[in-house]
Amino acid sequence: MKPWIRSFIGLGSNLNNPQQRIQSACEQLGEIHLCRRGKISSFYISKPLSSGTSQNGSDQPDYINAVAEIHTQLSAEHLLDALQLIEQQHGRTRSHKRWQSRTLDLDILLFGNHKICSERLQIPHAELLNRNFVVMPLAEITDNITLPSGVSLRAALDKTNFEPLTIVGQYQPSKSAGRRSRSA
Repeated sequence: MKPWIRSFIGLGSNLNNPQQRIQSACEQLGEIHLCRRGKISSFYISKPLSSGTSQNGSDQPDYINAVAEIHTQLSAEHLLDALQLIEQQHGRTRSHKRWQSRTLDLDILLFGNHKICSERLQIPHAELLNRNFVVMPLAEITDNITLPSGVSLRAALDKTNFEPLTIVGQYQPSKSAGRRSRSA
């Protein structure tokens, strides 16, 4: 039997009722085969990154972001496949343009203590420590974690000067989600 690997997934959406999309995606994370959903951060609102058409991305709506902990027996590549299927179910279309508006974006931030660099994956996520909309929700659910680089998340967060984010919601498990998913 494969060991369970503690992983963290970044969730983001800024189109078509983003808060509801994040809620729904959190439900779906608990339904992935060989995965158990753990803690889920609050939902935060953040400004979009620069899209190239404006200096501050102001041509897009604000994002709703969260981080979810999952425990999985899947490989990182199979987990990515499952996440991309959820994105597709939410109408996500892939573009080669960076920082575009999207119905749903799911990123593997951390996969245990693994470092992975392939055509499809870079784990830890390349921008993990540079984005307040990732670090702040991650620290909310696990600020005592040590990153594969050996740096603690708390130490990295203490060294940054991130602008605070506003919490706009919380994950609300459905009645059926409680039976299917357990906190690990």
